Amino acid sequence: MDYLIRFSQSHETFRLPEIQALAIVEGIDMKVVSYSLESPFCVVHLPSESAAKRLIQRSILVMSIHELWGSGLDLDTVHGTVKANTPHLWAQYLTCSFKFTIDSYQGSRSAEDKVRIINSFAYLGFAGPIKMRRPDEEFILFEDWEFNSTPLGIPDPKAYFFGRYLAAGARDLPKKLDLKKRRYISTTSMDAELALVTANVALAAPGKIMYDPFVGTGSFPIACAQFGAVTFGSDIDGRSMRGDEKKKTLRGNFEQYGILGGLGGMFTADLTNSPIRKEELRYDGDGVKGRLFDGIVCDPPYGVREGLRVLGVRDPEKCPWVIPKGKEMYKDPDFIPPRKPYGFLAMLDDILQFSAQTLVDNGRLSFWMPTANDENQEVPVPTHPYLDIVAVCVQTFNKWSRRLITYRRIPDAEVDQEAMAAREHMKSIGKTADELNPFRKAYFNGFEPTDGAAPDDVES
Repeated sequence: MDYLIRFSQSHETFRLPEIQALAIVEGIDMKVVSYSLESPFCVVHLPSESAAKRLIQRSILVMSIHELWGSGLDLDTVHGTVKANTPHLWAQYLTCSFKFTIDSYQGSRSAEDKVRIINSFAYLGFAGPIKMRRPDEEFILFEDWEFNSTPLGIPDPKAYFFGRYLAAGARDLPKKLDLKKRRYISTTSMDAELALVTANVALAAPGKIMYDPFVGTGSFPIACAQFGAVTFGSDIDGRSMRGDEKKKTLRGNFEQYGILGGLGGMFTADLTNSPIRKEELRYDGDGVKGRLFDGIVCDPPYGVREGLRVLGVRDPEKCPWVIPKGKEMYKDPDFIPPRKPYGFLAMLDDILQFSAQTLVDNGRLSFWMPTANDENQEVPVPTHPYLDIVAVCVQTFNKWSRRLITYRRIPDAEVDQEAMAAREHMKSIGKTADELNPFRKAYFNGFEPTDGAAPDDVES
């Protein structure tokens, strides 16, 4: 049967990828019948009412789902489809308490109009008591109006949908994880709503092992653990995880939300110097040997507030004492290991390579990446022969955007080995900070076309 999803009209490019990911998590065969970024209404075909309820029970961007009884460009068509397709359902609701609601998106109706429209459904024959609070059933007529329809005097909506309410999404969950109420955050902590959406798109669920290589104060692991996954994380700066080592710690955040069982472990490392085993990329018959993670989620540093760094020494010959000294002091909790410059494009490439080597078959990588809105300065979506791009979701600001890019780990036997060989030949890294980070250069230039150099490195 067809069902109507009523989305929140926000983060439009994230909505369909989230609900498609949840269909995978729940093992539901879902077909999208109609959908548009300009409308909060999406019609999907699902096997049952119970599947519909399961589909949206943890969705952050779905407001509600409804059993679709009829739709059309005008009311007469809606009535025609209801009468043609649903008479066998009416008898179930003849005596239960109910209410009728009209939901006018981008439009409005007078009280008289609403009464007239509701009365036009009298042929359904419902004889039970009308209850405006907690009725047994709620029937809703959704109206999809043109933008600015009221001041423009547009008399009718462009589309109607009529259905029976089934369930609500998890729109209140971001309030529970709201950063304003969280014990320990940083200036770069991802807001709760988008962290939860990221966890959904990455298929976080019970029995899954998720990892964040730029964990910070733990926004993504918290979101993944909220959905039942076991989470791990690392950061180049161990202080971000330890906090004040009392209440304001990453662990304390998990305790605050009662999800400590989802905290697998955190450690200090960077992507290029990690203790995590990385398997050689070659097909050896079993396809999953040595790979651990079901999902990798992260918001890598952009290198704007602070220059990108990895563990190491820029010039070991000039500072030969640094590495031996580090080997002596690495167990000191106050020890800060030396770091060297790191390129933004090199980091993106390393994230993809690391994910290809550590994700199980069909595991997902979901990471955030900034880019200029000007197509001439846009940072292209990185690719890897072992990773298939599943979705690119965009959050737009003024002159730049950030994209949530999601990949699926392709089973070894399905990888194009010629593409892998070509990739190895094309790998190259620039030398200057701006060559390494084109987004940083565009950011400091105000995203204006210029031949001038970017300002000096900004250190915090």
